[in-house]
Amino acid sequence: PPRSTLFPYTTLFRSGSPMTEITEVVAAVLLRGDAAAPEFLLAQRPPGKVYAGYWEFPGGKVDPGETLHQALVRELQEELGITVNDVWPWVCCEFTYPHATVRLRFYRIHAWQGAIAAIEHSAFAWLKAGAAACVEPILPANGPILQALALPPVYALSNAEENGVEAELLRIERALAGGLRLLQLRDKTLAPARRAEFARAVMALARRYERYEEGCAPRVCVLINDDQELARSVGARGLHLSSQQLWQLDCRPDFTRVAASCHSAADLARAAQLGLDFVVLGPLLPTLSHPGAAGLGWAEFSRLVERSPLPVYALGGLQPEMLETACRAGAHGVALMRGWR
Repeated sequence: PPRSTLFPYTTLFRSGSPMTEITEVVAAVLLRGDAAAPEFLLAQRPPGKVYAGYWEFPGGKVDPGETLHQALVRELQEELGITVNDVWPWVCCEFTYPHATVRLRFYRIHAWQGAIAAIEHSAFAWLKAGAAACVEPILPANGPILQALALPPVYALSNAEENGVEAELLRIERALAGGLRLLQLRDKTLAPARRAEFARAVMALARRYERYEEGCAPRVCVLINDDQELARSVGARGLHLSSQQLWQLDCRPDFTRVAASCHSAADLARAAQLGLDFVVLGPLLPTLSHPGAAGLGWAEFSRLVERSPLPVYALGGLQPEMLETACRAGAHGVALMRGWR
């Protein structure tokens, strides 16, 4: 499905007239099973409604006077017969249909009370994140969300500069064997020949764990930081852009996964404008490499990602046990350079 082209940081990034009336909508991504590759629920719109027969994430319009949380709780009670309390804010996108422009705020939900029932839908189905959808058609605004759900909760950054190339290769091999699926080869200060050698060795390791299933995303994706030529030469499927390169490009580079480092609302909007797959935002907390910098802090992080249409990984001074804290603040997951194994 085409990507949404509306980015709500300023009207500059909106398609159409800035005066277009926007309908606020909440949508629930109900998740169950393995946290690294969960199943999610889609529901089918019933006859008589706009886009009848299309599959969507359950939810609906925010009524006057309601908070977003209140609207989500009410909609899930009415549509599925369940009660939810603990919800994690996730991505937010705007989409223009022929009949309306909607601002969709998605929330991830891992627990609920009651048995799910198709009260206001024709049917519902559980699908595996990262696999091809076995139901169709999908409501157009929901298409990009299926791609985002395939992203794992941890984004690992290599640190061969500090650990040494051989030691880092051993760390990467252990992590891949343990289930690591998303890795950025950073290490930009290595000598070019040494970095290329390291990249080829990393790709050789990654290929050992690339288990393909028909219709599924690759199990392991390696992104090369800021060097398209190196990425292509070693066969990497991903590219990670620095915040500087983010502003130097006119279009999205041709890789399966493209991400970027962001430090501001303007960076986030630019990444969305280029149609990237995800971003990292930070530094969040003080880090070993920047001990004097206070970092964004959780409150500012939440404010910045509140309307991001792209999944955002929190970066800077984090540990694996902070994953839930990050997700509650609106992050998709955590990006780690020293904390992953």
